[in-house]
Amino acid sequence: MLCTAGQVICCKAAVAWEAGKPLMIEEVEVAPPQANEVRLKILYTSLCHSDVYFWEAKGQNPLFPRIYGHEAGGIVESVGECVTDLKPGDHVLPVFTGECKDCARCKSEESNMCDLLRINIDRGVMLNDEKTRFSINGNPIYHFLGTSTFSEYTVVHVGCVAKINPLAPLDKVCLLSCGISTGLGATLNVAKPPKGSTVAVFGLGAVGLAAAEGARIAGASRIIGVDINSNRFEEAKKFGVTEFVNPKDYKKPVQEVIAEITDGGVDRSVECTGNVDAMISAFECVHDGWAVAVLVGVPHKDAVFKTHPINLLNERTLKGTFFGNYKPRSDLPLLVEKYMNKELELEKFITHSVPFSDINKAFDYMIKGESIRCIILME
Repeated sequence: MLCTAGQVICCKAAVAWEAGKPLMIEEVEVAPPQANEVRLKILYTSLCHSDVYFWEAKGQNPLFPRIYGHEAGGIVESVGECVTDLKPGDHVLPVFTGECKDCARCKSEESNMCDLLRINIDRGVMLNDEKTRFSINGNPIYHFLGTSTFSEYTVVHVGCVAKINPLAPLDKVCLLSCGISTGLGATLNVAKPPKGSTVAVFGLGAVGLAAAEGARIAGASRIIGVDINSNRFEEAKKFGVTEFVNPKDYKKPVQEVIAEITDGGVDRSVECTGNVDAMISAFECVHDGWAVAVLVGVPHKDAVFKTHPINLLNERTLKGTFFGNYKPRSDLPLLVEKYMNKELELEKFITHSVPFSDINKAFDYMIKGESIRCIILME
């Protein structure tokens, strides 16, 4: 890979030309990394629901043409100036949010919201010069979440790249660069359910199942899965879910249903849908006096969260989180080691795999609700 350092690389990428239309495999030019940037060769990427959500462009400002993808594993091809802790050949996970290690939030033990590199859904260019590193015939192709992993090569800010154990299988641990870490951390790092507690998880996609897995690891006695797709319950049992509630089966609000079956409410809830009504239900279903609700899903840009102030005054706590409160560069390598030590299982999240040329099948699987995670093989 060293022979390509400093040169423009021509490679294949799946380009979204407009909202909701199938991605097109195109030949793109990928410019060399500039200061504080690295160019990665992506070996495996996965489709996250956020990719689908922003590709559909139903709830935010559309930006096209764009290369999506943000859950992946790869190898460093080359590094730009000022990059000292990564070198060509390193095995890495690119992450949609970063860790500069210098700002107040990076230095805080309580936050992972880096001042410089926190998630920005609207930015389609690099921070260094506000230009793209992708182009086709000289025309810019926009980045997505600073990662754009639906390309054989991509350029990422060094603060959004976690160096990991080179022995870790990238086709498995790539899942840790977004969804699994997000759900797992939302439970273990933010909700922090005590052993023997009751936990409700809203939305049983990959993030929700990871949140349930976190509750299982924490020793929750009851894990209630809430989803409008009853077909997900059987699979959810593998992740520790003990009971299932489908809001469509009841004429009353689901928060009332959960309060009735848990003697006043659950001890912890984790919302993983992005639906504002589910967010409200997740908060209002927790027990007064001590319980905590954690919001994980990304809402529509115009969504408004409404609840009566008495719900807060009665000592319920509402929290939010991005990426499960994990600091990407500091914490992801430790999560990878947990997988390597068999303390964390990732295989059960993987239901499909497709070659890069069939990437649109991954979208079909997710839209139909048939997959948890689909691994896309770049080679």
